[in-house]
Amino acid sequence: MLLIPSASYRAPDFMEAARRLGVEVVVGSDRRHPLQDLHPGRQVALDFVDIEAGTNQLEAFADEFPLDTIVAVDDGGALLAAAASRRLELPHNPLAAVEATRNKLLLRRTLAAAGLPSPRFWDVPVGADPASLAAQLAFPVVLKPLALSGSRGVMRADDAESFREVFDRLKRILREPANARECGPLADRILIEGYVPGIEVSVEGLLAGGRLQVLAIFDKPDPLEGPFFEETIYVTPSRLPSDVQDLVVETTARAAAALGLRDGPVHAELRLNDAGAFPIDIAARSIGGLCSRTLHFGAGISLEEIILRHAIGADLPSVSRESRSAGVMMIPIPAAGTLRAVRGIAEAEAVPLVESVTISIHVGGEVVPLPEGTEYLGFIMARGETPAEVESALREAHAKLHFEIG
Repeated sequence: MLLIPSASYRAPDFMEAARRLGVEVVVGSDRRHPLQDLHPGRQVALDFVDIEAGTNQLEAFADEFPLDTIVAVDDGGALLAAAASRRLELPHNPLAAVEATRNKLLLRRTLAAAGLPSPRFWDVPVGADPASLAAQLAFPVVLKPLALSGSRGVMRADDAESFREVFDRLKRILREPANARECGPLADRILIEGYVPGIEVSVEGLLAGGRLQVLAIFDKPDPLEGPFFEETIYVTPSRLPSDVQDLVVETTARAAAALGLRDGPVHAELRLNDAGAFPIDIAARSIGGLCSRTLHFGAGISLEEIILRHAIGADLPSVSRESRSAGVMMIPIPAAGTLRAVRGIAEAEAVPLVESVTISIHVGGEVVPLPEGTEYLGFIMARGETPAEVESALREAHAKLHFEIG
């Protein structure tokens, strides 16, 4: 079973990987498919928020249509996959480990207790007085919701005045009905962390018996300094010195072990500065959006196929990434409103080294930037001989795109 939230970009790539492997797939989604009853045993609607209810639904389904393994393709299904796999006695990460990846406070407490580099942090109720809190803090700080993903609600405050504004803004975000339901009881708390300066990298890995195999390290050449933390460009292989890359890998492995993660994909975000490598986030899933399309292994095998081969216990061919450099730009949303038109796609696709330009929000659709938004305008993919060439191609292609938002 693939657990695929309805808002996920990942479904086509995972389904294609399953087709290549000849794997029989059931799709579990957070919304009922209109044709679900016409394809019994192929699609099922599940509760991704109430984990106990979702596990009961999945168990009832498995009583009629037995399952061999459950794979969550995004954050939204990670907890349900672990809980249901435990109930059905299928391979899985410990539920407590996955819970820690889905609760930023538990994550921070666990990593700090394990002696990993960590900022100071405070857990406060949404009803706290921001003026009183600000008087106790050393700025800058970063405010975070405990359970939202994709940088939603993550904001930096540099002084008492901006802290009060950011605190109230995050409170409004957490009170949005969809966010409140997604967060559940965690919507009542806010995490405050000391700001960690430095460059940021991303690690894509696969755990087997607790052993981490690194699949790729991505550089993030655009500075992520706030006030919001919208990610744009990922490029691999990393241009960092080998000893720094070794530190990144070692820290990621220590973080996964501290959390208790032992099996399946892991995606980590780390900040690097003179004090060391700081784990910012660890997730029990692979890289999000369409970013996985930057990764080709062995004889053109996708990341999704690597994940499914691992999940079903099939032999893994070479997981060495192709020798060429690759990168993706997650196209940022410049303003809120309705997407009226997109121009320059053909010109952007004609830029040398650019493989594709995908606009993922339809014309006429609402666009909402971070920190409230949950989507990007789309994705630009490029591949070349060096990371610098790839980065340059992504920026050139983006400059040719024009979005009319009104």
